Amino acid sequence: MALPVNFEDLIVEANKLKLYKQLIIQLNKDLLFANIDLEFNEDTLPTSLKLVLQDTVFQLIQHKFSDYLNLLYQVDVAEKKVRLLDGEDVVKLSEDITFLILQREWQKVWYKEKYK
Repeated sequence: MALPVNFEDLIVEANKLKLYKQLIIQLNKDLLFANIDLEFNEDTLPTSLKLVLQDTVFQLIQHKFSDYLNLLYQVDVAEKKVRLLDGEDVVKLSEDITFLILQREWQKVWYKEKYK
């Protein structure tokens, strides 16, 4: 499986395979397990999904860092990928982390669909 390299590619692939709703369901499940008070409607537009999740990640980094780490653990974002990011600009960092979260959620959905 070749992972999407940006948000737009991820959404195109999810829509092409009709797995966008499953992506949101998986994200909601992991947000719940991480005790993050955020739930997306299955009809949420991709741009809204990205912006709301990015804002949530930004708030977690700024104010609830342990919850942020818990979310990364729950989603199973690779620590190696996180360490490669530039942490100087928190806005850019939250955007990059948001993509890593969605990319990992996409992996889970794709594998579940492929091997069900």
